[in-house]
Amino acid sequence: MGTTSRVGAEAAPDTTTAEDPQGTATADGVSAARRTVVDGFRAAAFPWYGLDGAFTGPRRLMQVGTAADGTVQHGSIGHGDELSVREAGAEKQRFAVVVSMASSPVRHSGDGTGVLDATTVSSAAWLAGSGLLACTWPAQMDHSLRDDWLDQQTETAFELADDLDGPAWSALSLPVDGVPVQFHYRESEYGWVLAGSTPEGVHLGAYGRGMSAYGLGFSLIDDITTYA
Repeated sequence: MGTTSRVGAEAAPDTTTAEDPQGTATADGVSAARRTVVDGFRAAAFPWYGLDGAFTGPRRLMQVGTAADGTVQHGSIGHGDELSVREAGAEKQRFAVVVSMASSPVRHSGDGTGVLDATTVSSAAWLAGSGLLACTWPAQMDHSLRDDWLDQQTETAFELADDLDGPAWSALSLPVDGVPVQFHYRESEYGWVLAGSTPEGVHLGAYGRGMSAYGLGFSLIDDITTYA
């Protein structure tokens, strides 16, 4: 399913100064850190999707993933509560994250250093499954055990994503720009995960908790800069 690096808010450069301790001063009123995130999304050669207009809560850009040659391959957009397993009551968070992923065949990397794997619906399912685990690991767990737990659960998520026709998944039809699309869907004690493809050929993954997946709809984002 490929290995990519990620560029997101947590990886943005430190732009704070004595006069601007929050790193927020730019000519257009957008922080340099946030601009880095937006630029990552703008560099993508495929469209981005989020929840449709029926969702009226907060939305935010999270991170993009790139191939070895710097090509943007996927990205995540959050809806609802900000994700944090470190806060008290984190298990009560209500959120949904939408992952958009370019549909690509097996191909040589742009820098000629190797071969990039094909991206499929399974790839989107894997990204969604691992994303859910990263933000929902049991907060009461000792940090020395966290890595072992994540390794075990991540391997399970990988195997499940590689078997979308298996018994762990069910079919769920949800609208994408008003058109019904068939998704693969599964639930766990940590939340839910789904994956499918848009009519435009973009693979969609999503994960969430505290918000029912059954009432969701997705739509194309016309201008990603409005999320800055």
